[in-house]
Amino acid sequence: MASSKDAKATKDAKPKDPKRDKGSRKRRKSAEVIDKSSRYDFSYTQNREISWLRFDDRVLEEAYDETVPLFERLNFAAIFQSNLDEFFMIRVGGLSDLATLKRQPVDNKSNLTPSEQIELIFSSLPPLIKRQNDIVEKIESELQSYGVYRIGADELTGDERTFVEGYFQSYVSPVISPFVIDPRHPFPNLRNGALYIVCALESEEEENLIGLIEVPASMNRVVAMPSETGTFRFILLEDVILACLPSCFGAYAPAGRAVVRVTRNADIDPDGEGVEEDEDYRQHMKKILKKRLRLQPVALQVQGSLEAATLKSIRKSLGLPARSVLSYATPLDLGYIYSVENHLPNHRADLLFPPFKPQTSSMFDMSRPMREQVIEGDKLLFYPYESMSPLLDLMHQAAFDDSCISIKITLYRVAKQSRLCESLIDAAENGKEVTVLMELRARFDEQNNIEWAERLEEAGCTVIYGSEGFKCHSKICQITYREGMALTRITLLGTGNFNEKTARLYSDFMLMTAHPGIGEDANAFFRNLALGNLSGDYRYLGVAPAGLKPLIMNGLNREIDRARAGEPARVFFKMNSLTDREVIDKIAEASQAGVEVEMIIRGISCLLPGIAGKTENVHIRSIVGRFLEHARVYSFGVDNDIVYLSSADMMTRNTEHRVEIAYPVLDATCREMVQSYMHAQLEDNVKARELSNTGTWEKIGRSDDAMPFNSQEYLLKHAYARAAAAAEQKHKEEKQAEPQVAESQEDYEAAKAVLAAAARAVAQQKREAAAVAAADARVASSDGAGTEAADIDGAKAAAAPATVPASTAGTDGARIDPAIDHVAERSSAAEQAAQKAEAVSYRDATPQSADVAPEPPAAATEPSSGAEQKAAPVAPPATTQEAQATSVKATVIDPEDEHGEQAKDSSSARFAAATTLAKRKPGRFRAGLALIGIGLKTLFVGTPEERGK
Repeated sequence: MASSKDAKATKDAKPKDPKRDKGSRKRRKSAEVIDKSSRYDFSYTQNREISWLRFDDRVLEEAYDETVPLFERLNFAAIFQSNLDEFFMIRVGGLSDLATLKRQPVDNKSNLTPSEQIELIFSSLPPLIKRQNDIVEKIESELQSYGVYRIGADELTGDERTFVEGYFQSYVSPVISPFVIDPRHPFPNLRNGALYIVCALESEEEENLIGLIEVPASMNRVVAMPSETGTFRFILLEDVILACLPSCFGAYAPAGRAVVRVTRNADIDPDGEGVEEDEDYRQHMKKILKKRLRLQPVALQVQGSLEAATLKSIRKSLGLPARSVLSYATPLDLGYIYSVENHLPNHRADLLFPPFKPQTSSMFDMSRPMREQVIEGDKLLFYPYESMSPLLDLMHQAAFDDSCISIKITLYRVAKQSRLCESLIDAAENGKEVTVLMELRARFDEQNNIEWAERLEEAGCTVIYGSEGFKCHSKICQITYREGMALTRITLLGTGNFNEKTARLYSDFMLMTAHPGIGEDANAFFRNLALGNLSGDYRYLGVAPAGLKPLIMNGLNREIDRARAGEPARVFFKMNSLTDREVIDKIAEASQAGVEVEMIIRGISCLLPGIAGKTENVHIRSIVGRFLEHARVYSFGVDNDIVYLSSADMMTRNTEHRVEIAYPVLDATCREMVQSYMHAQLEDNVKARELSNTGTWEKIGRSDDAMPFNSQEYLLKHAYARAAAAAEQKHKEEKQAEPQVAESQEDYEAAKAVLAAAARAVAQQKREAAAVAAADARVASSDGAGTEAADIDGAKAAAAPATVPASTAGTDGARIDPAIDHVAERSSAAEQAAQKAEAVSYRDATPQSADVAPEPPAAATEPSSGAEQKAAPVAPPATTQEAQATSVKATVIDPEDEHGEQAKDSSSARFAAATTLAKRKPGRFRAGLALIGIGLKTLFVGTPEERGK
């Protein structure tokens, strides 16, 4: 603390020379920047924005790939453009805001200020846009050979021009509102992403006039034109307006014309705008969405030719520098191609990917209730190769299950037509306690989420929203059942959204488990969310913002310690992006310690591999193909003894500013599935690219004798093969059961015949014994002696048990007992066969079909024999106990423990027993046969006590 004397001296000090003071401030600022940059090593990192542009260029590369169906190549060009639009709205928009600060922050991966990054971005764009224009024009030209023609405004002749003019007058002209920009009518606000027709207007009385027409978003953009059979000719709505532009401005004559689109900053912080205390959060978000349409422009896209003066006037009215004007030769919004796809006339099989249907997971029997199957053992779904139906069925069944008492779920992006949300509504209407954390700040899905939140709330669901400043990006659902005093929890954890649409397009995992420890953590997670507590303590789950990054760092530390001790050490990560500087530095440290680091990163990687002395043990791949790679996997150890799945990438926004979950895969079968899937992707040499030490994506080298291996196609065919094998196995079991039932029925009829014959023989024996007794009585009565004794003996004979004579017993006993034993023997054999069929493991039910792509090395793609034994649902008691104990012994890294600890659960033995499929109980028919056998045996040979006498 400064003394009063020091304070007085400071107060009385003479003012410094302003120039010298200004210079000292500059020196201090420079020193601060140098000090900040000196904290980091930039030799193995690259700028995030440049890494993203290289990823988008990788997407565009698919449009150039001639092995991809022609129209699908056009789809990839459209994806490239859509990605670029979002990049401008979010990344360039955010940097533009930072560039207005007097003291700009410095990027900790490239040591660049926001202004410098923007300059770098715009200098990199022209080559990318030219590549897009070239490939779109080429593909459209090739599509003409398949009968698909896009007609431009300048290509109209004869009847087609007549048709277009008639269409314009009938449908378009009544909707549009031409606008003249002059000194009396200033430049209007151009909505974000909307298309506009712009032209210079010539007039004898006025100068510098600009004509403006907004292309109506309410009308179909693709206008079908009269076409011959087998062809599809169309024109875009903006070209219809351009073709009829002279009739739009009355006496003004258009000179030069173009289609323009403004991209505005959409990186707006809903929490930073301030929410009134009495304001509904949904209404606040609606205001934010309206504001987004009018934020600062960041780019102007132009298709066509405008006079330089006209273009300059528009650019200045928008407040944009010359570098922000991007010229295109192709349509500015390629979203129209999704409408054209439905009109492809011929050879659809040559133009599109073969249609596919997500297959039912072989871990499920769709004829049985989903709940009991999840309780029997963990289940893992792999989208889009496997269907989301088991999860949707589980939710639907829970909504109508009397023992279900509550459903809790987090929703980030929801399909517009959502069966899952309808099940939540059904559950609430059926009296279940339904709690939904709806994240309204999911970028570009805000409106859809607002609408679903309102519907869910109207149905009686409790709808809550994420904490201020922290988006809830986790994907978790918990269903709680009560039977008597016992509670059972089923927890669903995903790497992707609970979204039926993206489940057919994105590669994601969904774990369905009744593990009690994970269930306790999930219950605590929802309780903490409701209380706004983001620093909860969890045993199994790693929850951001407090516990996720420590979990990953501890896993890396464990492998670093192993490598330094001379032991084998390995880490495998799969994610969408890597930008977190702390994680990057820890990975570099692991590499330097000798840890083998393999990663599959779809998009941004700020880490450069292969830098000598820094990251030479790091290998990074990316896969861009038919499906969007979206799953996140964090695996530690040479034998992958620790495997976590997560909703989070290793980006600072995810690890520190969002609510995310990483969850362990404890079941041995599920863990083996994850490993085999990931190994297949590491073997990809068709769609995979490897990141070089300069930050560019290079093709995977392939030897002359190496077979091409496309991991996505392999996994798709493998899903079909597994589903077919499971269906065939089930069919065989049903077929094998049919003759057994028929033979058992024959045995039953034979047993009935034997019983009837035996009964007749016993009755005859009784009649003969009675006749003999009567004759003896008559003889006794004739001599008057022994009458009383005769009566007693006769009564005894009549009442005596029907004992089969020795000869008869030997014959009939030989006929009946073997029949009973035969039925019992068949029943025992059938039961053993059923148990053996149930004991077939997941892997045993997945034979390779002839058309499946080449297998990756068997050591990694197929589990070892030991793994198969562990995965077998039914096995001898010792093996079962051992396998189940193994399945729950995966190490769980504790974020609070530097070295991690072994996961121990007091109820693991009980839970292990529940992971085996239940044996089939004897049917009524077999039980009936057994009872008949017991009756026959008692009837003819007596009870054990009687036989003893």
